Amino acid sequence: MIIGSLKDASRYIHIHPLLKKAFDYLNSSDLTKIELGKIELHGSDLFLIVSDSSLRAEHEAKLEVHDEYIDIQLPITITEKMGWSPRNILEIPAGDFDSNKDIRFYEDMPSVIFPVNVGDFVIFFPEDAHAPCIGEGIVRKIVIKVKL
Repeated sequence: MIIGSLKDASRYIHIHPLLKKAFDYLNSSDLTKIELGKIELHGSDLFLIVSDSSLRAEHEAKLEVHDEYIDIQLPITITEKMGWSPRNILEIPAGDFDSNKDIRFYEDMPSVIFPVNVGDFVIFFPEDAHAPCIGEGIVRKIVIKVKL
């Protein structure tokens, strides 16, 4: 997992060949004016989803993992809390892995919960279980999916 500020995103573009394109898009766009929905930046290998998500209490947030994609998540309108745990310690799956959606949920509680402020981002790798959308209210957020 990486937590950072968009203004420092260039430090991380060497991790994956598509991260530069993702961060270039974010840093050259007025994020407050991006419309809801899906935007393909490089077909199914790199796309983003803009959504208005209802935040929930910590105990209601489920950890999730992905096998095929890296997630870059950033709140646009308000601070959003997120939970994290190393995937290899999870013990309580909440159903099977959905290969069509590249997701599996877990009932385990996150090891840590941290705030992500507007202007900051988090990169979650397949080894990072994460529980987004913790807090109160509704957050407009961007999730960028980067194919491994």
